Amino acid sequence: MKVGFLGPRATFTDLAVQKVFPGYEYQPYTTIPESMDAVVEQTVDLAVVPIENALEGSVNITLDYLTQVVQLPIVGEITLPIKQHLMVHPVNQNHWQEVSKVYSHSHAIAQCHKFLHTSLKGVPFESVSSTAAAAKMVMDHPEQNVAAIANELAASEYGLSIVQRDIHDFKYNHTRFVVLCEKEIDFEAVSGSSHFKTTLMVTLPSDRAGALHQVLSAFAWRRINLSKIESRPMKTGIGNYFFIIDLEMKLDEVLIPGAMAELEALGCGVTLLGSYPSVMVGL
Repeated sequence: MKVGFLGPRATFTDLAVQKVFPGYEYQPYTTIPESMDAVVEQTVDLAVVPIENALEGSVNITLDYLTQVVQLPIVGEITLPIKQHLMVHPVNQNHWQEVSKVYSHSHAIAQCHKFLHTSLKGVPFESVSSTAAAAKMVMDHPEQNVAAIANELAASEYGLSIVQRDIHDFKYNHTRFVVLCEKEIDFEAVSGSSHFKTTLMVTLPSDRAGALHQVLSAFAWRRINLSKIESRPMKTGIGNYFFIIDLEMKLDEVLIPGAMAELEALGCGVTLLGSYPSVMVGL
């Protein structure tokens, strides 16, 4: 099977893919939407894309593209610890404090704000498509004393020197990735995890007081634990939102279908985005 992911080689998504899908064929893509489109176009069998970071929150492009464009089923979830390092070309490793610019993905830059503000104060930073793309850019331009924020695999892949390790602002830095696939795949067997989650997309009836309270009540009285609820704009006007709700249980025959039926009876729109095993892997 072929797995699509946000490339180039040695992104954090690549790390997650290698941990869970060893021996598979890998296909990197420049953007998250491109990797998702590849599943729809059957260029790859499945895609792994980031959906949430513990420090910076949801990856909005993933949520919006998944719910409003491709609507691919979520068949699995991978949680990976994130360690951000500052790296430079080896010819510049003794002058890293004099770098003229720092490149990385926007989320990685935000995760390292304190370090950038204190250790490299005044040095401009620039967002690129991925942390690995930043590392590759530094490798390709040894004549420029610039740095990248990326992972250890990227330093190895692109021959860079890590000059400062673990520069993220908080120790608990993890990212959730979702596995998207239109085919039958036994992710429980692949991942070895028996912990399941279920994700729903819910739209509220317009102009009804207490509608969100009623939605939450449908889960509360059934004792269905929610691990996350988040609103996203429907892009149809100010104040129009839908909700992404993560449930800490596998889709059953009674509780979740009953809650969904109750929401629909209230006038809500309910879409099942997936019921899937969730696995946490180490570096």
